[in-house]
Amino acid sequence: MSLAVLKSRALAGMQAPEVTVEVHLANGLPSFTIVGLPETEVKESKDRVRAALQNARFEFPARRITVNLAPADLPKESGRFDLPIALGILAASGQMPAEELDKYEFAGELSLSGELRPIRGALAMTYAMHRAGDAGGKERAFILPRANADEAALVRDATIFPADSLLQVCAHFAASDSEARLARHQARADATRPAYPDFAEVKGQAQAKRALEVAAAGGHSVLMVGPPGTGKSMLAARFPGILPPMTDEEALESAAVHSLTSGFTISKWKARPFRSPHHTASGVALVGGGGTPRPGEISLAHRGVLFLDELPEFDRKVLEVLREPLESGHITISRAARQADFPARFQLVAAMNPCPCGYLGHHANRCRCTPDGVARYQDKISGPLLDRIDMQIQVGALPHDDLLKQADGEPSSAIADRVQQAFERQLRRQGKANHGLSTGEIDAHCKPEDAGEQLLRNAMSRLNWSARAYHRVLKVARTIADLAGAATIGHAHIAEAIQYRRALREH
Repeated sequence: MSLAVLKSRALAGMQAPEVTVEVHLANGLPSFTIVGLPETEVKESKDRVRAALQNARFEFPARRITVNLAPADLPKESGRFDLPIALGILAASGQMPAEELDKYEFAGELSLSGELRPIRGALAMTYAMHRAGDAGGKERAFILPRANADEAALVRDATIFPADSLLQVCAHFAASDSEARLARHQARADATRPAYPDFAEVKGQAQAKRALEVAAAGGHSVLMVGPPGTGKSMLAARFPGILPPMTDEEALESAAVHSLTSGFTISKWKARPFRSPHHTASGVALVGGGGTPRPGEISLAHRGVLFLDELPEFDRKVLEVLREPLESGHITISRAARQADFPARFQLVAAMNPCPCGYLGHHANRCRCTPDGVARYQDKISGPLLDRIDMQIQVGALPHDDLLKQADGEPSSAIADRVQQAFERQLRRQGKANHGLSTGEIDAHCKPEDAGEQLLRNAMSRLNWSARAYHRVLKVARTIADLAGAATIGHAHIAEAIQYRRALREH
């Protein structure tokens, strides 16, 4: 047989489309050609495959070898096609059986000695393969490097066969008994959620803790404004520990995004991501990009927290790229030759000083900034972006004597219990967190009592709020009512929600 056909996967954003690897051996002058829009890493696989076959004591055919990676219009990148290409050459030249190849998909980079090296995107590829089987396609097993087996096995019911080398894969197909075949990999049972820093370590700041509890319960974005040293970063680092537990589907989505970069670590399974990029980060670093689009910080924070410290120090153009994903929950990266979609349903937590020197309103340190300087500093955050941040709170500095007298704070576990109860009320009522309510759903589920409605209308008129701000205050009030176990939104719930939107300029 001079033709062998195998299956693999490419990566296109979060998608992992199926790739058919066709290997044909023909008479003529010896050559090795790869077609099907291969990028440099794929073209270089010719030398890796040749050396791997020879060092594994196989014969490299002195014939005209043509490898086609179909579909031809889909760009192919990375070394993941080394393994299927090598197996295709062996099957086409009759050096290994080809009868069972259609029952598997293959991915793996080969070293010159024939060992299998880890690849990027193993979880995303396994997830796509399993979904294709659930949708009525042919159910296949996946053979890949052992270093990727733990993350790939996170896809429930997927059949994973890890291998250490090309020889092991060949022995699997040549073996006549089950003992010589590759063993199916099982997901590790010790994938436990890591411990987060505890809120009990934060003394004082009861108002800020209450606001973060509301934000966690409803999925709301938060901006903390206060002088340096008041605990803004400390509070933000503990915020993921009070969020509702991740579902299996959410954990799989988050892990698949991380698999597209440097790989996913099994110890982080079901742990809410916490991303904290430096304020020198570019727009591409934040939203993703590159010749072959990769996810940025907002996608790596999917189903978790994106913490932006020193918010005004970010370039204004960089901050503006957050406006669309804050609303839509995804980002589309468009290039001339391709387009990639990445999920970006993150919870924004930001922190900033109130002025350039940082001490505006401080009880002890005197602020030396002019009113114009303060206004210019705060204006670095545009009105449209600020309008999309649900909660804007003050984090004040405590006098030293008062701080030393403060008792330990409430533990994260107690706060997380209240958050979980409020979140479950939202799921029973509308099937989603309050932050994601549409305009029609706000009318159905967030209608306040008459006194609360009048208070909110007066605040909107006096503070010149936009319609978006009006709706966001209603959603925050709905979350406050859920935390209190109330069926309707009362006057007190509206009043508290209004106070969470007045830390900076009123708009």
